[in-house]
Amino acid sequence: MMDVRPRVRERLERGEPVVALESTVIAHGLPRPLNLETALRLEETVRGAGAEPATVGLLDGRLVVGLSRGEIERLATSEGAAKVSRRDLAAVVASGAPGATTVAATVYAAGRAGIRCMATGGIGGVHRGGETTLDVSADLTELARTPVAVVCAGAKSVLDLERTLEVLETLGVPVVGFGTDELPAFYAAGSGLPLPHRVDDAEAAARLLAAQWLDLEMPGGVVFAVPPPAEKALGREEVEKMVARAAGEAERAGVRGRDLTPYLLRKMADDGGGRVVAVNVALLERNARVAAEIAGVLAREEGGARRP
Repeated sequence: MMDVRPRVRERLERGEPVVALESTVIAHGLPRPLNLETALRLEETVRGAGAEPATVGLLDGRLVVGLSRGEIERLATSEGAAKVSRRDLAAVVASGAPGATTVAATVYAAGRAGIRCMATGGIGGVHRGGETTLDVSADLTELARTPVAVVCAGAKSVLDLERTLEVLETLGVPVVGFGTDELPAFYAAGSGLPLPHRVDDAEAAARLLAAQWLDLEMPGGVVFAVPPPAEKALGREEVEKMVARAAGEAERAGVRGRDLTPYLLRKMADDGGGRVVAVNVALLERNARVAAEIAGVLAREEGGARRP
């Protein structure tokens, strides 16, 4: 029930670079019509950096790797597209309903297709209060078992970033700063949390992936954490205040579980007066370009690290 579209499959068979893109940003992450404009711009960013984009989503009972423009438009305008994590894949495929893939589901699809690089905004993680609720994103466990490099701006600001790093360490997932020594906080360039490893360009990132997958034959993915563009990034204290206000509203409204993160991000976007959305779009584009550059180096070096 998984379709790897011919343009993606052919690039993979020729050992050329491909970058997977998730689709929750299309259906749930950005307001209309910016969601569609951004999704198409991300694909163009990947192409401009020399790789083939493969946006992932679910349509008509199929998990599709490499949505067409028309299919992306369909997801972007759908009123009822499901938010699909790994646990939801079988149910949504069986129902035939449209679905937008989270990081976890996109990593799963990319791994099955043989794609080794993915770009997103921010990964999921441990929710604030997660030590009590045990609310931990499936993104983390999927990264631990699937050999895909995820380029992101760290974990989403609304999460418990320190505990998210601890869980990733426990799971054996390297979190590597790309041009930074500390974990970005999604909208903010820094979180104050130091990272143990750093690379400064795509070549160094590709060498690390080759060591992980080829030399050491280690399973699992790698997180490359890229700060948002400095001219768009928000201050850490400002972000924390917005998170606190959004979390208070969520508590009063009784919002929990899988609905909490999109609710918080929506409230922060409203609070930020357009600046939050601007930094979100900017970091998405930067991450897409970095992922394409890394994929390009992998493809050039001994056929890339597509098969660990």
